[in-house]
Amino acid sequence: MYAGLEGGFEVAIIGSIQEKEKQTIGESVILKRARQTPWLAYLGLTLTALFWAGNAVVGRSVVDTIPPLSLSFYRWTIALCILLPLGLPGVWRQRHVVLAHKWSLLLLSALSVGAFNTLLYLSALSTTALNISLVASTIPIMIAFLAWLILGDRLRLPQTLGIVLAMLGILVVISRGDWATLTELNFHLGDVIMIAAVSCWGLFSVLLRRQAVPLEPIAFLTVQVALGVLVILPFYLVDLLFISGGFIVDATVVPPLAYVAIFPGLLAYAFWNNGVHTIGPSRAAIFMYLSPIFTAILAGLFLGERMSIFYIAGGALILAGLQLTTRRRPIHPAAVP
Repeated sequence: MYAGLEGGFEVAIIGSIQEKEKQTIGESVILKRARQTPWLAYLGLTLTALFWAGNAVVGRSVVDTIPPLSLSFYRWTIALCILLPLGLPGVWRQRHVVLAHKWSLLLLSALSVGAFNTLLYLSALSTTALNISLVASTIPIMIAFLAWLILGDRLRLPQTLGIVLAMLGILVVISRGDWATLTELNFHLGDVIMIAAVSCWGLFSVLLRRQAVPLEPIAFLTVQVALGVLVILPFYLVDLLFISGGFIVDATVVPPLAYVAIFPGLLAYAFWNNGVHTIGPSRAAIFMYLSPIFTAILAGLFLGERMSIFYIAGGALILAGLQLTTRRRPIHPAAVP
């Protein structure tokens, strides 16, 4: 899942590579044409939220078939195979940049490709798809908090209130509305793992701003995925040889593997970036509201998960916090990247 914010921590997924992207030949013409057809951006952002929701549902649905580390490893391996023909020429042209920023790229890749979705799939072992989606929807809020903590970004009063509301919402969701769970710290392991996943993505987003890597977007993504696969590989091998034993490859595992690689893995990235470029990060972030809604529908249809009152209460707090944290300033709104 990717997120964008204005006011100092603008766009998580494209971050510092935007400046390099703006230098590419003919991009101004492309952006001008894109902004003349905003409905395509709205459609793409809606599909992005749907793909993210599907990622949580698929991760939960295959826990008894595909081990989480296997799902994460093959998701990104398949995505890398698709990316290489498109991104390798750019990587080769900018190989000096890759070598000069190799440690920054490795850290960014480990936090995003390596950690985020691996932890998400691990959380699916012991929590619901809706819990995963609700906690993941707080990514913009985590970015705002970490940008304040690490970079010293100023938090306005609405953002501070939004962070507090979202944290209360997370506590309601992970406690299942049971106060005793909070007082006894008896949380579901999957919920705690999902909070760790969101923290990893928030840290990635903040470091992406600090450790600028001037690569073309497709080259950056290719390197990011390739290094992320290398980070996951030793953990996957340990899991394969000593813990889960892998999974049986048959016709039933092909659709979920293809889905997580292509739709939330690649298409969501492309649609999100196009949406941010076309309508701006603040307005694009609003579409994150749709992800828990789509998850509730899909999880109800395919997993039999039912809405409980604590989901509604916690979700309302989280979405209220998200709205406050990502809303545009009344004066001097953030410029579209």
